[in-house]
Amino acid sequence: MTAAAHPHAALIESFYAAFARRDAEAMVACYAPDVQFSDPVFTDLRGPRAGAMWRMLCERAQSLEITWRDVSADDRSGRAHWEARYLFSATGRQVHNVIEARFELKDGKITRHTDSFDLWRWAGMALGAKGKLLGWAPPIQGAIRKNAARGLDAFLAKQAASA
Repeated sequence: MTAAAHPHAALIESFYAAFARRDAEAMVACYAPDVQFSDPVFTDLRGPRAGAMWRMLCERAQSLEITWRDVSADDRSGRAHWEARYLFSATGRQVHNVIEARFELKDGKITRHTDSFDLWRWAGMALGAKGKLLGWAPPIQGAIRKNAARGLDAFLAKQAASA
């Protein structure tokens, strides 16, 4: 990052540096309390649920490697390209996900974070033959989303029980 980079670009850099360290609390600190997050799997997470997703992913991550580049931002928006390499715990398969991120920013916080990636490609890596053959199909993509939501709900229930 250059010294002349916008403070919001520095915020995005900090977000990914925290993810690379698996520091979910530092990631969540980059978000506004009412943040909206979406990606092809978690299509609409708001506020605490968005933060909980990052906590869950950091806690469960196996052999996680995060890289990012092409970060840019101004007073209201930002973008980044990032990649995640990890072992998908449900199947033990290696995943290399390539993601384009868009951000809305205000007062030094991320207010909206939208990640875009090819869910069919992800399904092929994470689920194997079934994902490669059927990962494009709405019922399979719906099942992926439903399983992810169930996983997040179970994570939140476990966190609440231990609090």
